[in-house]
This record gives sequence, C-alpha cells and structure tokens, in this order.
Amino acid sequence: MNSHSRSLIRSSLALRTSARNISTSSSSKPTGDISSVFPSLSGATSLPLPPRFADLKERLIRGHEREVTESWHRLLATLQHKRDELKTLGSRIVPEINFYDLGDVGKRTNFRDALHKTGVAVIRSVVSEKEALDWKELVQRYIKTNPSTKGFPTENPAVYELYWSPSQILARAHPNILRAQAFLMSHWRSADNSSLISTSNPLSYADRLRIRAQGDTKFALGPHIDGGSCERWEEDGYGRGAVYNAIMAGNWEEYDPWEASCRLPVKSDLYNGPGGCSMFRMFQAWLAMSEVEGGEGHLMVCPMIKEATAYFLLRPFFSAVDNWTLENPTSSLLQGAVPANCQEINPSLHPHLGLEETMFHIPRVRPGDYVAWHCDTIHAVDKVHRGASDSSVMYIPACPLTEANAEYLARQRETFAEGLPAPDFPSSSEGESQHRGRLTPEYVMKNISLEAQRAMGLVAFPAEAKGVLEQEREVMRSANEILGFT
Repeated sequence: MNSHSRSLIRSSLALRTSARNISTSSSSKPTGDISSVFPSLSGATSLPLPPRFADLKERLIRGHEREVTESWHRLLATLQHKRDELKTLGSRIVPEINFYDLGDVGKRTNFRDALHKTGVAVIRSVVSEKEALDWKELVQRYIKTNPSTKGFPTENPAVYELYWSPSQILARAHPNILRAQAFLMSHWRSADNSSLISTSNPLSYADRLRIRAQGDTKFALGPHIDGGSCERWEEDGYGRGAVYNAIMAGNWEEYDPWEASCRLPVKSDLYNGPGGCSMFRMFQAWLAMSEVEGGEGHLMVCPMIKEATAYFLLRPFFSAVDNWTLENPTSSLLQGAVPANCQEINPSLHPHLGLEETMFHIPRVRPGDYVAWHCDTIHAVDKVHRGASDSSVMYIPACPLTEANAEYLARQRETFAEGLPAPDFPSSSEGESQHRGRLTPEYVMKNISLEAQRAMGLVAFPAEAKGVLEQEREVMRSANEILGFT
C-alpha cells in the first residue's frame, strides 16, 4: 500500500489510538493456516494438560457433586431421547427462511422457535445467485493473479489465507448480508438490560474463504466447536461471565445458550492460538458460492445446542471406566481440549452424543444462501468431497457491537490498511499487502454504504441520532471513543 493510501486510512478515517490506548498493531499470532488450530488436521501431538486443570475441575463443582451427578444422568436420558427424535427428522430439523420473508411475522416466529432449539439456520437467497457466482469468479481471478496466495492444504488449497479480496469486502458490505446478520442476532437476549451490546449494528469480521475441489480428502475437518477449548472451563475464560455456571451447578436445564450479557466479559483466546477467536461471534456463518448438498464437501451440524453443550462440558468430570461416575481422583483431562486450539469432539471421547446419528448435513444450498450456526454448535465438513464441482463459501460470521468487539475492530481496521491477516488469524509479514487487485481504501469508501463503513470501523456510529435506544446509544458512544472518533 502506498503512502497516500496509508495517509487516507490513518487521517481521513481517523485511525489513531483511542483514549483507552487500544493497540492497532498488526497480528502477533504465530504463522500457520487453518490446520494450525486442529490437531486432527495438523497431526500435532496433544500433550497432557498440566495438573492445574485437575484443581480447576474440582473447584468448578465443589459443593455441587451430588447435583452434578444427578444432572449428568438426566442429561444422558435426554440425549437418548434427542437421538431418537433426530433419527426421524434428519436434516429437516434445520430451520429455513427466505430473505424476502424476514418481515413475515408467522414465518419469523416458526423460524425463531426452531432456531432456539437447534442453534442452526439457513436464510435463502440473501444475495442473488448471479452475484454470488460473480464473487466466486472474481476471487478465483484474484488467486490466479496472485500465485503467492497461501492456503491449506499447501498443494491444491481448499481454504485460502485471504481476508481482503474484493469479493470478501463486497460480500461483507452487502446490505442484505448486514440485514441477515442483524436478524439472526435479534434472537439473542440480555438478562442485564444495561449491558452494552447492540445486535442491530453488525460488525464486519474478516475471515477466510473456501473453494474445495471435487475429490478433496485433505480438508477433512471433524466435529469441533470454535471460540476456544480450555477457555470454556477456565475461570479467566468463559468463567469471567459465568456463562456455564448453571451447568457446573447441576442445573443444565437452566442454562440459556442465547443469553448475551454473560458473554461480554469472556476471554475466548487465552493462549493466542493462530486462529483462536477473540471477537464475540454470535453466529459462525458462511455465504454459499456453489450449489452443494450432503456428501459434496458440505457442512454438518449437531442440532441440539443446549444438550450438546452441557454434555461436552460435563464429560471431563465423569469416568468411563467406573460406569460414568464422578472421577476419583480428579484428572486434568478435558476431552478434546488443547490450549490454543479449537474444541474437538469425537465418538470415542464423547460417546453419548452419538455423533454418527446426530451430525446432519445442512440442506442443499444454492449460491447466495446464508448458513449460520450458534457459536457453541458442534460442526464438521464431509471428509470426502464426492460432488461433481467445487464446494465454495465465504466465511462471514455475525458479530454484535460491543466494547470488546470495537477494540478488536480497531486492530482489524489496521490490518485492512496494511493488507495483512486479520488479528485473530495466523500472522504473515506480507499477507495480501503486495496482491494485485486488492481494493484501495479510496475505492472502499466510495463504493460501500455508510452502514458497511461503520461495520468496518471506518466511520463513526450515529450515537446521537433520534430514536436510538439509550442502551444502544451508550455502546455506540463507547465504540466511537475506542475507534478514535471522539
């Protein structure tokens, strides 16, 4: 990027360190690719967790051992019932709604009820099929023009280390994408009415894209959950917001996956993993750029958000060799959790989930469909892509406006200026900084909407506008200060 472009970003877009001294330095993550946070993909050896995790486990349920044991057995019975239900429904359990029906109260209500149970959803025709296919063609040209582009696997990549291609920037900025994100996030709720969060102001999160060729067997991403692993048990991780306290107290039925205010203090990346997510993403999501169905490199999900979450969190407290009684003595095991990696789930470590029967493909998608899943959802992709053409998506998660997310946005905005990987992702000294065809800041400012510019942290939020709810006004004021606009 030339000095004029840097000046535009730093001066015209007010890129300066805020009063809170938020760092806007480039990513300090280790180098790597998408396999870096999945031992099952990278082949890395998982070392035993240190003894402090045994102490942690004892603290988490101390005084509630009987209640936790009773709740565990209630959970196992519920899981068996859910498995029977899912066998009958299959992929039909995944709720769908057309983008142009988002204003239909009846359809919205049915969609909401199903989403709250499953944690996954498809919004059809968020952008036109032609637009989605044009974006795929454009990014394929971008890759061809820039042969230095890295990805996984190294030979014949399926997932590219791209964050700032024209297609990705334009897709994230599309008004329909922003509206779909706000619609999805409206299904969360806050127990604390004073919590500083706005779901009606989606933030842009720069993530990768996938173009998986037919026949690929290397991007065999098994069942997992993003957003940290050990952090879900740690007091300085998800414990900061007491997110899972009901589960640890033996009342998993009282756990609310859709309560947002408890997640605001969470630290989901305590180990600076090369792909560990530090931003609060209410939904992981992608936009389809090809027509794909089950078996064709497609997404699979476990559509029982509350029960599956309770299970993988309670699993480390119980011993398989002692007929599923509480461990004695307590071990440091957190099955599938490795620091700086995603939480992996598998049949041998998590047998009661019945993954062979409870992981279902998302229904067939067409270019322009938007697929989303709750940030705690277990998901995977087909181990073998048996389709006749590519399986292509752009990852575009849904992120609310919060103070912590605004802090991340300030750092991400700097990587946009430099053409470097977004802060959550593996670092690179060059990234896309020398890529031909990368959009200039001038172009972006002239060709995306004001709403999209706000989502990227390029202009201030309208904190003083009439009709803004006081709670939203406060978080917008705070975000504007963090981003350097006040």
